[in-house]
Amino acid sequence: MSAPSTVPHTRILIGLVGGAVLGCAVNALKTEGVIDGPLVAAIIRYGTKPVGDIFLNLLFMAIIPLVFASLAVGVTRLGGGQNVGRVGFKTITYFLVTTACAAAIGLTLVNAIRPGDQIPQEKKDELTAQYKEEANKKLEKKEGDEGFGINTFVNIVPRNPLEAFLKKDMLAVIFTAIIVGITLTRMPPDRAKLMIEFLEGINFIADFILRLAMFIAPYAVFCLIFSTTAALGYKVLIALAAFVFTVLGGLAIHLLIVLPLLVKFLGGMSPIEFFKRARGTMVTAFSTSSSSATLPTAMKCAEDELGVPATVSRFVLPLSASMNHNGTALFESVTVLFLAQAFGVDLNFGQQLVVLVLCILTATGMAGVPGGSLPLIGLILVQVGVPAGAIALVLGVDRILDMCRTTVNVTADLTTAIYVARSEPTVETPAPVAKPTE
Repeated sequence: MSAPSTVPHTRILIGLVGGAVLGCAVNALKTEGVIDGPLVAAIIRYGTKPVGDIFLNLLFMAIIPLVFASLAVGVTRLGGGQNVGRVGFKTITYFLVTTACAAAIGLTLVNAIRPGDQIPQEKKDELTAQYKEEANKKLEKKEGDEGFGINTFVNIVPRNPLEAFLKKDMLAVIFTAIIVGITLTRMPPDRAKLMIEFLEGINFIADFILRLAMFIAPYAVFCLIFSTTAALGYKVLIALAAFVFTVLGGLAIHLLIVLPLLVKFLGGMSPIEFFKRARGTMVTAFSTSSSSATLPTAMKCAEDELGVPATVSRFVLPLSASMNHNGTALFESVTVLFLAQAFGVDLNFGQQLVVLVLCILTATGMAGVPGGSLPLIGLILVQVGVPAGAIALVLGVDRILDMCRTTVNVTADLTTAIYVARSEPTVETPAPVAKPTE
């Protein structure tokens, strides 16, 4: 079985392209009545979707143990609180700056193009009616979920860490891991060594699970893309072409201009070389639509392909997967203003600044899972006087745009690791476990 870092990228790309082409062809034949619609639905439900779900489940299976163990060991190797504070400050500052830049790009483009003014009213009504039920499900709060607010930050410190693990509360898991890592640096070395070896064993298990996932990746990517394109086709893109163009244009500017400049001047690496080495992780992000699911692959890429020390990657990337969502912030800013335009709500400069800040905050606090930004967009819409149910207008194209923005999210994560690694040359060699102070 191939290691994750040696799975041929071409096989995954072939699966991606093949699934997209075949899916669009099947959708077109279904629309023309050549292929029976229920037959296509059965193929997706009983064939391609289960394969894709198994792949995603394998990736998600490793996430919580991998994040906890990698981050705790990473903090230990950084040498404790002082280094963690310095590296953490650089990392989070980078998050906020790049996320703000992405959201600003989105706001600029949506004001220039004004896609909300270009959709006929009858098409708005048709799309809203078609996806109204799904929109209500997306916006429905789960039991015990208070939504985004001050408690989002309060709950980073969990009352019960085990409950946080069960609920997959990534920010709480990260906080717990950092506390455990700092504590290990203050324990006697012989006692800390046992715990560190245990955590490294968990990392090894997670790595093996990743190997299993990547073994089926080319086939799973084919199935994931086929399921999406066979169900949606391309006609929904035509109906929302201006909106899709605005989002994709903003993501392209951030991915191909902003991030390469950061890689060049802050990371000290050739952008061409960076994209060449990161392409496998970018394809995984595109096909899974999840920063969290791509985390194991991103860590492997950072360490094996980009030369980022494990001490940096195992601290920075778990944080990034949970907090650094450049593409999501851009998507949110475009979507909010697009829907405001579509529903005739004119937002002044001050209100757009509020949207910018809310996009940064919600993108930082959202879960790195497919569609995780949709409930947060509903929250922002209410703040600016647009009905939350307006999100139904964009649900038809969300899956495709989710793939694209996740690719930007994960690429930004890798640029963060490169920047921090270059700015922290002293952490390349694992630091010894500190002796307890007398």
